[in-house]
Amino acid sequence: MVASAYAMISGLYKNKGFVETIKRRLQEYRSTASIIRVERPTRLDRARALGYKAKQGIIVVRVRVRKGGLNKIRPISGRRPKRMGVQGYSPAKSKRLIAEERAARKYPNMEVIGSYYIAEDGLYKYYEVILADPNHPSVKNSKEFKWLQYPANRRRVFRGITSPGKKMRGLYKSRGLKGTLKHKNKRKIREREEKKRHEGSRYYRLQGTKAPGK
Repeated sequence: MVASAYAMISGLYKNKGFVETIKRRLQEYRSTASIIRVERPTRLDRARALGYKAKQGIIVVRVRVRKGGLNKIRPISGRRPKRMGVQGYSPAKSKRLIAEERAARKYPNMEVIGSYYIAEDGLYKYYEVILADPNHPSVKNSKEFKWLQYPANRRRVFRGITSPGKKMRGLYKSRGLKGTLKHKNKRKIREREEKKRHEGSRYYRLQGTKAPGK
């Protein structure tokens, strides 16, 4: 069976001979701005898998995020160096989520569709973020992006609805319950439904009657 073009593109990043090409690209990336719009995606296979379409209203942005943890201001009052609390702080957000949020702030009229990793050097990590304008006619009239019109998807990256946001919130963890990735999502939905049916819920308090079967 002949491999597809996207399979060949993804195989390039696993090839050791492609390292020199990435190094040359990193030299170019370091000389540009931290958030810059690119003409076409670097990794077409990942972009198409996330929903990228070469049409008006959809853009790709390359974002540079600094690597490493966070440092806090050194306290003025005296204490042991062990208790200074200056180094060793890491954000709860992933670098990829930080890149998505920065791209969304740069383009406030657009929504984040997805993002993927490109490359990294000793100081920075580079991501490409796919953005779509929900009010653009070509996006608004498209069946693939009709879900962007719903109010529940507005500013979705800042509410933890994108893939790295859900991972940060722990929605992809099974926590050893059933060994499935989506079990926590299903369990949360079931708990909400049971809470609505509970006799102490707002529904039964407003009715002023006892719960059925009680």
